[in-house]
Amino acid sequence: MSYAETPAGAGTPPGGLDDALLKALFTQSAVGLFVLDPQLRLVRTNSLVEGIDTEEYIGRRFTEAFRLDDPDGSEQLLKRVLAGEGPARDHLVRGRLREIPGDRIFLVSAYRLDGPGDTALGLLSAVVDVTERERARAREAALAAVREAVGGSLDVATTCRSFIDALVPRFADLAVIEVVDEVLRGADPPVGPLPSGTPLRRAASGRCGTLGGDAAGRPAGGIRRLPLRTSYARAVADLRPRLEPLTAGTPWLDADPDGSRVLVETGAHSLIVVPLTLRGAVLGLVSLYRCGASEPFDEQDVSLAATATTRAALAIDNARRYEREHVIASTVQRRLLPQAERHQAAVETAHVLLPGRDSGCWFDTIALSGARTALVVGGVAGEGLQTAIAMGQLRTVIQALAGLDLEPEEVLARLKETADRLAGERAALPPSDSLQGEPLRAGCVYGVYDPFTRTCTVARAGHPAPLIVGPDGRVVRLDVPEGPGLFDADSDLFAPATVTLEEGSVLAFCTAELLADARAEERITRTLAHPGRSLQQLGDDIVYELPDDTRSAGAALLLARTGTVSDHRVATWDLAQEHTTPATARLLVRDRLQGWGLDEDTVDSTELIVSELVTNAVRYGTPPLRLRLLLDTTLTCEVHDGSTASPHLRHARTVDEGGRGLFIVSRLAAHWGARHGPDGKVLWTEQDLPGSGGGKE
Repeated sequence: MSYAETPAGAGTPPGGLDDALLKALFTQSAVGLFVLDPQLRLVRTNSLVEGIDTEEYIGRRFTEAFRLDDPDGSEQLLKRVLAGEGPARDHLVRGRLREIPGDRIFLVSAYRLDGPGDTALGLLSAVVDVTERERARAREAALAAVREAVGGSLDVATTCRSFIDALVPRFADLAVIEVVDEVLRGADPPVGPLPSGTPLRRAASGRCGTLGGDAAGRPAGGIRRLPLRTSYARAVADLRPRLEPLTAGTPWLDADPDGSRVLVETGAHSLIVVPLTLRGAVLGLVSLYRCGASEPFDEQDVSLAATATTRAALAIDNARRYEREHVIASTVQRRLLPQAERHQAAVETAHVLLPGRDSGCWFDTIALSGARTALVVGGVAGEGLQTAIAMGQLRTVIQALAGLDLEPEEVLARLKETADRLAGERAALPPSDSLQGEPLRAGCVYGVYDPFTRTCTVARAGHPAPLIVGPDGRVVRLDVPEGPGLFDADSDLFAPATVTLEEGSVLAFCTAELLADARAEERITRTLAHPGRSLQQLGDDIVYELPDDTRSAGAALLLARTGTVSDHRVATWDLAQEHTTPATARLLVRDRLQGWGLDEDTVDSTELIVSELVTNAVRYGTPPLRLRLLLDTTLTCEVHDGSTASPHLRHARTVDEGGRGLFIVSRLAAHWGARHGPDGKVLWTEQDLPGSGGGKE
């Protein structure tokens, strides 16, 4: 039965029960109880901490007894309670007790003591020392911050920076993370113990705002070798963390000038060194310091530091593996792309390749017969080595198809057939192969510019259409029907678009990353609207306008300024369909080549080539018959007739009277072929000129 329920005159008198209650509270309660008078002086107290004499606190002000960090704020709180504004419950304050070293954290509640007529007799304050509880919460918060911040990036530097930011100032006043230099360069981490003299590169460091100077006496990115017989060297030798008090008498500081400088400049007094290890391999070292008035580290802090460092080591290793694969993929991509600008007969070109995560974008300029040029830009979606390999396969196929003199829509149709076979091969991989479930996506735009007609014919497969900039600066997007992506299940046909261009127009072929949205396209269009600059400068200006995320993703841009072939380097004749025409053609060719100043061997070879081609056209073709010579870095001969039938190279036997014409042509020319059009076919040859550096392939 409670005191309120005790009948009058039964058991202990009320006054005696009150006395017993007060005695129990002040002698047995685990909560520190403090009675304050209206001037906030202590008049009665129990023991807040066992073994501490509290009598010396009597008569002192509450804020003086606990040496609070914010005495004014705490006193204002108590005064508000004393003024009748209600009790104060569970306020965290920081202070110190004389008998206990270091800062303490107290949970304080205050209640007003009312006398007759609601007169304030003073305050009752309940104080609980929650230092260990709050330290545990702080450790949990620091570890949670590490778990949240570390592991979200596949960049080593960003991962290290995030790790430091999560620990400073929550857990340490100063922190440094160093990574084995070879690991940053892509090598596998060495198996512990770390060999003496191994260079470590500082990947990130941080300090709380109250500290001045550099975080650890070394510049960002600086390299050091760990001094022997120091805690740093011992930690990477036996792969165990170290907790070290730092004082002027610490024996190993003499061997480490950097450590001594940290001690002097920052007032560091406590150090935790943790090796950055994963599966027995050493990635680096983490050094954590507490400085000035901060509490020294303890063994529980060492446990937290080890757990956090393990998390960082896993994230750094993942980032390192990704970086290495990215470097390999980027190297493969660069080796598979053109290594230099190629000379084209009537087109000036320049390219921009932005390295980034996307290792599947490519570009190409391919010289075709008749001074035509194929312009290609494409991309395979994804990252890594397999994406670069798929890109290389598609680029090789499109180069081979371009050499067949096919129309752009035919090139893309056959390229898609190859892509479908590649997708089928990937789908047939065993389920255990990681590639088996990865879808393939790719796009490509293919255009052919003819300088004699000043036309450009373009087809595209799941890729943005090119932009056209006229000599007057007007920018338009070429209206090209979009065909299916190269790896799409859609089997729709590709439809080309042909546009006639003014001389000096600029064609801009962009990967999809450059035209991600309307704003990005507007920026590129605005830059292209000033075409008077060189193509290289134009490409640079476009890069300057791009947002940072485009540059990090990677992209490709191909610029082409159109031109024509000089009349002095072209000769064209319309010929009759007669048996005397081959002899006439030989005379015309000899006269023109001698006028161009070519050597006699080239003249003789060209005479024979033209004689065979014209003879073939007279015998098997139909009118009209036309002969054209084109002089550039090579000499091109073209014979056009109205027949669509293509000749075939034969290997005549010794007794055969015919069938040797094209065989002779193939031996004299570096390249030869046939291309078809709506009005017939063209047989063409290319001969390398002396001193041109060419050669038959």
